Amino acid sequence: MPEDDPSPKLEHDICIHIFTVSAAMVGVCLTVIGLLRVVISIHKQDTLADDFLATDSVLFLVSCLLSYWALRTRSTKRMYRVERCADIIFIIAMIGMVGVCGFVTWAIALG
Repeated sequence: MPEDDPSPKLEHDICIHIFTVSAAMVGVCLTVIGLLRVVISIHKQDTLADDFLATDSVLFLVSCLLSYWALRTRSTKRMYRVERCADIIFIIAMIGMVGVCGFVTWAIALG
């Protein structure tokens, strides 16, 4: 790894960030699903938010596993491809999380 080329170091750092944040977001999704299930059982009113969060947590898990694979691979070309997939899935999952937050806010405002 040449000293004047910061790209591999930057790619490695991005991979580490995707890995750690995705793992944390899986935990956040599961925690919110648990909280929503408690609220649903108290108010006897069902919502699709927990289903959306479950899908979102799977996307975060896939992103986490792909970024781990990218960190462990020896081939630079494969690392870039796997990391690109992890990055795209991570962005989709984050957009989904924002959508779920909007949905939950809307459901609470109407309920």
